[in-house]
Amino acid sequence: MIDRKPRSNFIDLFLLLVFLSPFFVAESVAAQEGDESVVRVFIFAGQSNMVGSHSNASEIAKYPRYVGLDQPEAGVGFRYCIGRGNKTIADQWVPLHPVNNIFGPELSFARKIAAETDGKIAIIKVAAGGTHLGGDWNPDVPQDYKLYPLALEFVKEALADLEEQGMKYRLEGFMWHQGENDMFDQKYKKKYGANLKNFIACWRHDLDCPDLNFYIGELCTKTVWGMDLRDSMYAISVGQKQVAAEDDRVQYVPTSHNSVRVGKETGLHYHYGTLGQLQHGECYAKAYLDSIGVKAEPRKELEKWPYPAGSKVKLFVMAGHRNMEGERAFVQELAENQTGESLLRPNEKIAFKYSIGGGYKVSNGWESLGPAGFYGTFGPELSFAASFAKTNREPIAIAKFTHSGSQMVDWTPAGSNAKSRNLFPDFIKFVKESVTELESKGNEVEIAGIVYHVGENDMAYGPFRKQSSDHLKVLIDQSRIELDLPELKWFVSQQPPTNKKGVNEIDVTSKIATIADEDQFTTHVKVFDLKGREQEQVISTWGIVQLGEKLAAAVTNSKPKR
Repeated sequence: MIDRKPRSNFIDLFLLLVFLSPFFVAESVAAQEGDESVVRVFIFAGQSNMVGSHSNASEIAKYPRYVGLDQPEAGVGFRYCIGRGNKTIADQWVPLHPVNNIFGPELSFARKIAAETDGKIAIIKVAAGGTHLGGDWNPDVPQDYKLYPLALEFVKEALADLEEQGMKYRLEGFMWHQGENDMFDQKYKKKYGANLKNFIACWRHDLDCPDLNFYIGELCTKTVWGMDLRDSMYAISVGQKQVAAEDDRVQYVPTSHNSVRVGKETGLHYHYGTLGQLQHGECYAKAYLDSIGVKAEPRKELEKWPYPAGSKVKLFVMAGHRNMEGERAFVQELAENQTGESLLRPNEKIAFKYSIGGGYKVSNGWESLGPAGFYGTFGPELSFAASFAKTNREPIAIAKFTHSGSQMVDWTPAGSNAKSRNLFPDFIKFVKESVTELESKGNEVEIAGIVYHVGENDMAYGPFRKQSSDHLKVLIDQSRIELDLPELKWFVSQQPPTNKKGVNEIDVTSKIATIADEDQFTTHVKVFDLKGREQEQVISTWGIVQLGEKLAAAVTNSKPKR
């Protein structure tokens, strides 16, 4: 039986205010629709990473980009049914808000959609942690918590309420994030694609909405499960991508570049947490906006090429994982003092090209150097360039290739069984194209070095930490072969590896140092005193600035080894 928990007086007050005024605040028409009374309804469903497990609404104010999302949004209608046994339910339309101090992707999604489109928005959310598509969500033979029939009934009730209020609505999209539990069951894992296809067909039929668009969220590979269960996670992704490839109204939504909750010990976790959920919602928003033709305005290419024709340009390739990407380095914090403000200003003397998040965001050709992260973030390239310029007059260009949802095996030529996560071919192609493009501008190009920050997640998980130095050596050696540069310099930075009994017996620092000692063209840059680390793995704003400075110093002071 459903446990309908009472709403707080605070929510009731908002409901009263809402019903005394138009239910949804909007002055224009719904997107692509000529009727201003149409409410665009989005369904959010799935398991714990749709629920928002381990998020904390009281932490939202820490992140300037998302300030205010901890408060109810009277302009967005919300119905929810959250949990497996004792469910938390809103059986009437209420303003969008965190529930029991947690939230999923719906908060930032709604804000982004409201900012980019006109019209009314409503969200229906049904989510429960630890549930299976093959069982709980199975439309044909629902098992255990029988979530498919429950969700269908709940959605229909919510839509009926809109009709009773005399409001027109349109089912605009179905956001689905689930699959972690199916990958633990061999039968469910093998049939995930077929089960998902059936799931989608049943929703369209049962809601009498044959054109309903579905947005299928990627299982985040940055989590601990992205390491120790990578084969199973890959199997789920294959099924999801196959359905998306066969159905024009199904879109696969990458999420592995998002933040993941930082754990207390190793740093590894299986939930997005607060910041990750805020970013998670932006992923669905981008996917939806792309599908209706609302594109973000592209960044401008360099208007004036900064290097004289015929001049030599030193190209630095910056590569790596979450801290090279700049996962928790925020431009708002950078603007707090004069040093940071100077880094924020576009540097039109340096051509900058990037592919970050495994290609989730790609530069518009060569841009002026500046912050380029997904969500108002930046990497060490800003302070690297500023520090390098203080003691070096040679013109430089920077090409950045990162994926914070990767592990070091993904950078090797062989990769792993999770073939879609193999970055090496794209990395080499990116470097070659960068050189070719610079040469096409009339410049001589020297790859002055590949600056690589070793995988943070690898250090926290024994089997990966044990192999990380071997993976690094293969990456270095094979890159020189592929680029036909046997003396290509590598600058390998390493933060303190995770300090935990279970992994400390693997002395990864000494192993990486040995690689550098035995290779006259590789420099080991130990950055063990960076500011602003969060737990064991993530470097925040001023630590990323410091990382860039230390990398520039290592490059400047490097000398040929004998």
